[in-house]
Amino acid sequence: MGLHKRRHLNSKDPLEHQTGTSSRTALLSSHLGRPNGHAMVNRSAKSGTEPNGAALLEELLRRRRKRRKEKKERKERKRRRESNEESGWRVSVVAPTVGGAASNGQSSQSDLNGQPLQQPEEDPALPSQPLAERRTLDNGVNGLRVTNGLAKGIEKDLVPSAIAANGSSGTHNDKVKTRIKSKSLGNGHTPSTLTNGSQHVHKEGKKHKRKHQASPLAQRLQAEREALPIYKAQRAITDEIMRHQSVVIVGETGSGKTTQIPQFLDAAGLTQQGIIAITQPRRVAAISIAKRVADELGTKLGDKVGYSIRFDDTTSPSTKIKYMTDGMLLRELLSDNKLKRYSAIILDEAHERTLRTDILFGMVKAIQKERKDLKIIIMSATLNAERFSQYFDNAKVIYVAGRQFPVRTFAAVQRQEDYVDAALVATFQLHMEEPRGDILVFLTGQEEIDNLQKLIEENARNLPPKCPKIIVTPIYAKLPADQQAKVFEPTPPGTRKIILSTNVAETSITISGIRYVVDTGMAKVRSYNSKIGMESLVVQPISKASARQRSGRAGREAPGFCYRLYSEEAFDSLPEDSEPEIMRCNLASVILLLKASGVDDVVGFDYMDRPSRDSIIRALEQLYALGALNDDGRLSSLGRQMAELPLDPVYSKILIQSKAFKCTKEVISIIAMLSVDLVFYTPNDKREQAGQARKRFMNYDGDHITLYNVLKGYQSVHGDAGWCTENFISGRSLKQALDIRKQLVTFAERMGIDTSVSCGTDFDPILKCFLTGCFQNVALRTPTGEYKTMIGNQTVFIHPSSVLFGKKPVAVLYNELMHTTRQYMRNISVIQPQWLLECAPQYYGRGEAPAAR
Repeated sequence: MGLHKRRHLNSKDPLEHQTGTSSRTALLSSHLGRPNGHAMVNRSAKSGTEPNGAALLEELLRRRRKRRKEKKERKERKRRRESNEESGWRVSVVAPTVGGAASNGQSSQSDLNGQPLQQPEEDPALPSQPLAERRTLDNGVNGLRVTNGLAKGIEKDLVPSAIAANGSSGTHNDKVKTRIKSKSLGNGHTPSTLTNGSQHVHKEGKKHKRKHQASPLAQRLQAEREALPIYKAQRAITDEIMRHQSVVIVGETGSGKTTQIPQFLDAAGLTQQGIIAITQPRRVAAISIAKRVADELGTKLGDKVGYSIRFDDTTSPSTKIKYMTDGMLLRELLSDNKLKRYSAIILDEAHERTLRTDILFGMVKAIQKERKDLKIIIMSATLNAERFSQYFDNAKVIYVAGRQFPVRTFAAVQRQEDYVDAALVATFQLHMEEPRGDILVFLTGQEEIDNLQKLIEENARNLPPKCPKIIVTPIYAKLPADQQAKVFEPTPPGTRKIILSTNVAETSITISGIRYVVDTGMAKVRSYNSKIGMESLVVQPISKASARQRSGRAGREAPGFCYRLYSEEAFDSLPEDSEPEIMRCNLASVILLLKASGVDDVVGFDYMDRPSRDSIIRALEQLYALGALNDDGRLSSLGRQMAELPLDPVYSKILIQSKAFKCTKEVISIIAMLSVDLVFYTPNDKREQAGQARKRFMNYDGDHITLYNVLKGYQSVHGDAGWCTENFISGRSLKQALDIRKQLVTFAERMGIDTSVSCGTDFDPILKCFLTGCFQNVALRTPTGEYKTMIGNQTVFIHPSSVLFGKKPVAVLYNELMHTTRQYMRNISVIQPQWLLECAPQYYGRGEAPAAR
């Protein structure tokens, strides 16, 4: 059942204590698959009438069971409770590893000195046995299955902590030793310290360093830099980069490679030859890391250090270190196809193999053949470096030690189907029963994050008075920068921070203070069927590599704990690595950029992993149908205009065509709104009020006009936060939409498009304009009442969040498909079938217009 249909706790309802067979023990047994008597114990609960955490857990779990109405499922759960001899969690101790890779003993890599890196081995699973002492389940639990993944033969120089023979963590050695020795420059300084202080001139004319008392912030940042594993390797790493054209650097998240290596190269003088660019797959990382490096260098963001992401650029002519999304560097290739402004390109998070990063691999490799002075550094958090090295002509590989403490991992006996609800229970259980330390919860997207945040905040009101307070901080790609910054702020004393994140927190960013990870085991990815030309968003299980990265977030500063809401068997069935995005995405956007950058032979392009021929052909067909390519496959004048816009080709075409349909004002607003997530929200205890408020903006032509009405209303009250609360609208999303709209207005006006032109109250021109780009995203109603897509003849459904839900228009256009239990169309509007010939004759031909089936 989707989140929109799920009934959650009403924060105004009193807590109801369970008795008899519905005791807390039985409830927890139902949730965790644990037999009665093996429930977690609330160590903080006291006798008497004082509210305690047990009551809250009773309420959460009682209501959770109540929602499971199906008789068959109830009987099955009861049978498992009676027969299952396993405890609710299975636990394994994971030793620290280099680069977060699997400990399979198959690697034969070496460090700078050519010494072999020995991988940790895992002991076979021990038989079920009681665990005498532990921190995350109650003492004396019987039947707990323990797998001791003990570290054997790990290079002490590379792994700073160890695990004792009994499975407990060893002592962390703050003075991390690495095989990459730091060297002085002959004057007692390392390159990063040469800029400290100021020059003072004596009367004799001699200059020397004057030491000033650094501010507390500067002292703290410098101490944190010096504690990083990579810091002591500064000179050796710099020497290797300066000696080779291309270098692959492997170091797990938290080693400091992303923040420190650009500073090393700056200290070595590389910025005198040009800018150092560091690409990131996610805007969140580009923003947060740029701010951090600016602070470390004691400079204002936008001066020496800046970032560039879509719709936001803080760089200036004085910027020397530039963090940017991979898409922004691809766009720069349109105006500078040799990247002459740059002395070094650092492609970070290469292991994620995003679509744009993969294209950048081929582009910068080709540029380097003509520019021998260009340095290329590939950085990865996993040990799969040979592939990158081979692709970049056997580039030098450097391994950097991480700073990873052991993490004890707990697996559920069975996968929790309602993983959001299970995450809610697990989070409160950890908060009320475990020592201090922040909790990181991995979810699939903004909708789940916002829903869980509201649930946690609602139920936190019922916590016992002596229970620590909770701060919930979300983090995801489209979150505004000021909101993103809150996740990096120190947790106040007497408070626990609960971070709700997408997979952005796997490797892209490092968050301090995390001791506990709750892993739902799911992620939202784009999936493209090249045979039928359909792309959809799919929520699916993650890979083993992602699962290991997630658990590792708990061991950055101290021994940690990871709770997987899926079983060991489910983990074993996961693929080892995620499939590269280039193998499962629509390639139209990157092929348009390749063509605009002068790469005409997109089939023969030097891909690291070559996409299927069908995918390339489908992308070329789509671009041709959009008018971006002419008959001989070359970029048309329209295509060049489309490539200049920081939008998907579909939306680029729509914006440009809005001039002909005389509706640019409305179209820009709608595109901006489609670029953000979750405009409306619905509190569980105010569903009726939220529904009534939403009706004020509804237009039964569909979601596109409804979104326009919302932004128009927001502008009319000048962004008033009270108005947003009154109408159950996300002010955060609308603020972001307004920022995007301003940027799009600037781009459109550069093209000579009058952005004030409006179609008034006649909305047909808007929908026709959208059809010029979304002509492939059309579904028609069949005689049985269901919808079939025009392309691929797939059965699809109107998403319950749409204003058209429950309606049956003859034909609709949609902006995206989302696959959960069904294929749902999202952002839907009503169209007339005959419009297809008028708005997309090059695609549908000039025969009769499609009729309703």
